[in-house]
Amino acid sequence: MELTEAMRTTGTCRYFSPDPVPDDVLHRAFDAARFGPQGGNRQPVRWIVVRDAARKQALADLYLPPWKAYLAGIGIGDVAVGALPKTVADADHFAEHLAEAPAIVVVCAEIDGLHPTDHELGRLSVVGGASIYPVMQNLCLALRDQGVASAVTTLLCHSEPEVKKLLDIPDGVITAAHVAIGYPAKGFPHRLSRAAVEDTVSLDSYATPLFT
Repeated sequence: MELTEAMRTTGTCRYFSPDPVPDDVLHRAFDAARFGPQGGNRQPVRWIVVRDAARKQALADLYLPPWKAYLAGIGIGDVAVGALPKTVADADHFAEHLAEAPAIVVVCAEIDGLHPTDHELGRLSVVGGASIYPVMQNLCLALRDQGVASAVTTLLCHSEPEVKKLLDIPDGVITAAHVAIGYPAKGFPHRLSRAAVEDTVSLDSYATPLFT
């Protein structure tokens, strides 16, 4: 698959076919993903592929309460957060059926391999993710190349202690995201809706658009 096409059609899949994702497909995807940029080439990312039905259900049970609380805050018909009602309804279906995804990939990272440079700025620290999320996106693109869909969520990171206990994740390793994967039940999107380049790119100062 051509790279730009993959980038433009790797959306969030909410409906999965029950067909399992074969090991050789996963291996090719992880093999490509590991070349994502990482600070100092420390390679902190580790993966856990959860296929066991009981463990997937346990993850789903942890996911559902915070999702429902979030849903109650925005309302299924409320578009104030920028999400269309169908998008919210699809996300609710995903939450209700998370355990049915063929696999859930838990994205982990070794803390010693991260180097956040923004933790003393008095705001949310995000820089450590620069050594994690490019690798994760590589995984999603590599899966898309093989016809496998994905849905990235960070909501389960709120339950990290429970997830670590469930999956025997050792001290010094964090959870950074969870990626439900499988063959899409409804195909891939032909077009994703995103903000225009003209609205997101500046020149020399934040208030000066580069493109008009």
